[in-house]
Amino acid sequence: MIAPIERFDQLDLQAPILAALAEIGYETPSPIQAACIPHLLAGHDILGEAQTGTGKTAAFALPALDRVELAQRNPQVLVLAPTRELAIQVAEAFQRYASKMPGFHVLPIYGGQSMVVQLRQLQRGAHVIVGTPGRVMDHLERKSLNLDNLTTLVLDEADEMLRMGFIDDVEWILEHTPTARQTALFSATMPDAIRRVAHRYLRDPKEIKIKAATATVSTIRQRFLQIAGPHKLDALTRILEVEDDFDAAIVFVRTKTATVELAEKLEARGYAAACLNGDMTQQLRERVIEQLKNETLDIVVATDVAARGIDVPRVSHVINYDIPYDTEAYVHRIGRTGRAGRSGNAILFVAPRENHLLRQIERATKQPIELLKLPSREAVADKRVAAFRQQVSEVLESEDLSFFLDVIAGIEEKQDASAHEIAAALAFLAQKDRPLQMPDTGKPDIAQLAAGKTDRPAREPRENRGEILERRRDYAEGRLARYRIDVGREHMASPKDIVGAIANEAGIESRFIGQINLFEDYSTVELPADLSNDVVQILRRARVRQQPLNLRLASPEEASRERGRPAGRGAPPKKPFRKDGPAGGFSGGFNGPKKPEF
Repeated sequence: MIAPIERFDQLDLQAPILAALAEIGYETPSPIQAACIPHLLAGHDILGEAQTGTGKTAAFALPALDRVELAQRNPQVLVLAPTRELAIQVAEAFQRYASKMPGFHVLPIYGGQSMVVQLRQLQRGAHVIVGTPGRVMDHLERKSLNLDNLTTLVLDEADEMLRMGFIDDVEWILEHTPTARQTALFSATMPDAIRRVAHRYLRDPKEIKIKAATATVSTIRQRFLQIAGPHKLDALTRILEVEDDFDAAIVFVRTKTATVELAEKLEARGYAAACLNGDMTQQLRERVIEQLKNETLDIVVATDVAARGIDVPRVSHVINYDIPYDTEAYVHRIGRTGRAGRSGNAILFVAPRENHLLRQIERATKQPIELLKLPSREAVADKRVAAFRQQVSEVLESEDLSFFLDVIAGIEEKQDASAHEIAAALAFLAQKDRPLQMPDTGKPDIAQLAAGKTDRPAREPRENRGEILERRRDYAEGRLARYRIDVGREHMASPKDIVGAIANEAGIESRFIGQINLFEDYSTVELPADLSNDVVQILRRARVRQQPLNLRLASPEEASRERGRPAGRGAPPKKPFRKDGPAGGFSGGFNGPKKPEF
C-alpha cells in the first residue's frame, strides 16, 4: 500500500518550487494535488473531476513548472480558461510558484487587452501562456503564437467553457497543438460533451475524482464581512470586542509568517494571543493548545495544517482572516468551533476581489452565509462603557472601600471639587490606556466602508436613471449603435450571458454596453458605434449558449424594435446608419470585415 502524501517535499518536485511553496506557507497538498501531481510528473494525461476551490491550480501548475526548460523561451505550457478573471488568477498562481526560478515568464492573453501589447509580449517570449479560447485562436490564426515546443496543455473548468459555447474553439486549438503533448482536463462535472473531448484528445488518461467535503455543522452560525485588506486588523479587534458570546478564537491566515505578525499585533492591542504554525516544534504547539484550554490564551492565530486536530470546547469563534482558496479547508476550519454540543460562530473576511470565493463556498456547503454588519465606533464605545459600569458595580458590591473614601474626601476638601468630578477624573485615569471612546481620526468609519460594499437595499435597481438617460442620449447622438446577434430566447440566452461574452471576448466594459432586447431567434444590443474591425471580428466568432453571435448592424426595422414592441412605442430616437456601417467601424457592408492592419 502506497503511503499517503502529507507534505510537498514527499513529491519529486524541483528544489526552487519547494522553496517557493515553503515561502508561501503551503505545507500539505490538498487531496487533488496529492492525487494528480505524481501522475503528471510521471507523464500521464489526467481527467480530473473537482469543484473550483479544491486546489486544482497547483495540481497542474506545479508539475508543469517542474518540466519547464528556462533556457527555451517559446511557450511550453498552455492553459485554457473560460474567463479573463480566471486566466489572470491562474497566471498569478504560476508566478507565485515560480518565484524561485530566475528568468521564468508567464503571459495571460485574453480579450480586452491591446492586441499590439500582446504581440509585443509574445515576441519577447514566455514559458507559460494562460488564455481564453477566443484570444488564443486569434493568435494562432495570426501565427503570433508558436506552440511547436508545447509539452503541456491544461483545460481548466472545461464544463464552464462548454456552457459558454467555447468547446468548438477548444477543439480547434487542440487540433493545432503537437500530438506528443501531455494533456490535463479539469471539470466540475462530466457531461457527455466533455467526455467526448477527453476520449478524442487525451491518451489513456488517469481519472481522478475528488469529492468536496461540504457538510457543515448546523450549530455554527456562519457570517461574512466585506472588508478591504488595510482595514482587516481594525475590523478583527472590533468584532472580538463586541461579540457577546466570545470566549476564545482561532484566527486562520494563509502563511506561517502571517501567523507571527498578526499574533504580535493582537498582543500589542492587549489580547492574549499566540501563533501556531508548522515551523514550531511539537512541544511548542502542544503548549499553545494547553494554554488555550486552561484560559491562559484567548486567541490562536494559525495556518490550516497547524490547527488540524485542535479540539478545545471553549473555542467560540473561528475567524477566517484570510479566505481559503479551498472549500474543504473552509469546512475543516469552521469545524474547530461548535464542538461538544455547544453553538459556535464562523466569520469570514472577504475582500472586494474575493467575492467569487465566497460564492464557491456557499455553493459547496449548500448554505447561505449571512452578512455581518461591522459595529460602529459608537457601538464599540457603548460596549466598553457597559463593561466599565459592570466592573465598578462589582467593586462596589464586593470590596471594602473605606480607605479610599477617606482619600476621596481629602481630595474633595483640598481641590474644592465634587465627588462626581473626582470620580470622572479617576475614570479618565482608569481608561487612559484603553479609552472608552474610540478616537475620531477624521477618516470614514470602517463600519461605513464595509457597509458601503455590501449593505444594499434588497431591490436596488441595476442602473440608476441618470445612467439610462445618458445611454439614451449616446444612442440618439450616434455614439452607440444597435447591433444584431444571432442568439435569442429560443437558445435560452439571457442579457447576463450576452454581456459576459462581449466583455470577456472583446474587452468592452459593461458601462459601454447599452440596451439589450431579446427576441425569439435573435437579439439586439447597443455597442459603441466606432467598433474596430478587430473587435467586430472577435464578436462575430464569440458564442453564447454554443451559438455564434455573428454580430452585424441591425436593420432599421430590427433597430426600432424594443422587446417585441413596434417602432414608435417608446423606442429611442433613431439615427440613420450608412449602409457601409457607422463611422470608425468596418466598411463594405456585412459580408466580411477588412483584415485589421498592424
